[in-house]
Amino acid sequence: MKHLTIIVPDGQCTLSSVACIVGAYEMFASANEYWKENSKDDLFKIELAGVSEQGEFHDGMLSVNYVSPVSTILNTDLILVPSLVHDFQKASKGNQLLADWVAKQYKNGAEIASMCTGAYMLASAGLLDGKTCSTHWRTANNFRALFPNVILKEEHLITDENGIYTNGGGYSFLNLAIYLVEKYYDRQTAIYCSKIMQVEIDRQSQSAFIIFTGQKLHGDEIVKQAQSYIESNLDEKISIEELSSRLAVGRRNFDRRFVKATGNTPIEYAQRVKIEWAKKAFENTRKTINEVMYEVGYSDLKAFREVFRKITGMSPLGYKNKYNKEAVV
Repeated sequence: MKHLTIIVPDGQCTLSSVACIVGAYEMFASANEYWKENSKDDLFKIELAGVSEQGEFHDGMLSVNYVSPVSTILNTDLILVPSLVHDFQKASKGNQLLADWVAKQYKNGAEIASMCTGAYMLASAGLLDGKTCSTHWRTANNFRALFPNVILKEEHLITDENGIYTNGGGYSFLNLAIYLVEKYYDRQTAIYCSKIMQVEIDRQSQSAFIIFTGQKLHGDEIVKQAQSYIESNLDEKISIEELSSRLAVGRRNFDRRFVKATGNTPIEYAQRVKIEWAKKAFENTRKTINEVMYEVGYSDLKAFREVFRKITGMSPLGYKNKYNKEAVV
């Protein structure tokens, strides 16, 4: 029998952390139950573990009892790390013993999966350096600033690299749990769990949920001026060559500085700013696709559709129909 350890962080946790713990436990318990119904033994022994015998959440509102100290678990096959609070530096310090234990288990062959902002624990332990990962899109700028050696792909719902799995935010941890059930059990068990838990199977992206606010947590004033110009001239087809000249910076150097500061090229940044404005227009107004397209500086409907789909994973019309039920199409 394999061993599954669900981490219970030591304080600094929210109610969503409890949801991750309970949801993951129920998912794997359901998988074990289905496995036994089909004349097989339990695949996993599931154990909650932390550095104390009780984990408290949301200022003591809830607690999780019967937690095994991680020091008593010498070997495990799969570790699930739930989400942490938004004061991630404080949370990381409060869970250093857990992070060290997780890193040790990974070196001994265990696989690790982080849910939502649980990726901060893995990154603080150095397990994500040079690797691709995801986390909640809302924390992407902060995560990049703290862990520049990690390749963050916040548009991905799930990443899978060298025995480390990460996922996006909110309740998408259930999609990660389904993914792991299929990985460790089989496809039919994953389908069963998706139906019992009523979780959509095979979701791959969280792009449609991302609200782009711009990456401003950097100290490059030239780049900040460029960002301000892009955000103030939505209706223009901005020439990056002219913008770099306006700021008296060579184009190659300008591109390099922009990518270093924001994680996007200037063109990608302009596209994301325009599409974010378009999304809000589709959500809150009755404007047509063409009207919105022109207002964000596009004149080619095909090009607008392609960029919109690339960033959101949906067509402009599909997005409008999904988020604005009163819009006249």
